[in-house]
Amino acid sequence: MNRPFKPTEVELKFLRVLWELGPATVKEVHAQLNHREVYAYTGVLRMLQVMLEKGLVTRDERQRSHVYAPVHSRSDMEGGLVSDLTERLFGGSAASLVLAALRSGQLSPGDKARIREMLGKEES
Repeated sequence: MNRPFKPTEVELKFLRVLWELGPATVKEVHAQLNHREVYAYTGVLRMLQVMLEKGLVTRDERQRSHVYAPVHSRSDMEGGLVSDLTERLFGGSAASLVLAALRSGQLSPGDKARIREMLGKEES
């Protein structure tokens, strides 16, 4: 995925909400975000407008309440960010990235089992 920008942490938070909800109004995004933290409605509106300007979301203006949707799927965004991190930090080595993740100690036994399963499928 070729993007001229990288989403900020806040933008990723908003994108996660949109990936979870699907296309949504400002009111719906605001309500979902407020389950976790307190956000002003106008702040949510402004952030979605900024994300629209950056090309992160689209806006459907056919209804009275505008509906926002992510431009990229979660998997496309993840792939782009992982590729960028792999290139910038690990010199393009996916193996180095995976080994760093394994060494970090943040993988649960379930995560390790899923990785083993995926590796087993690749070898078949």
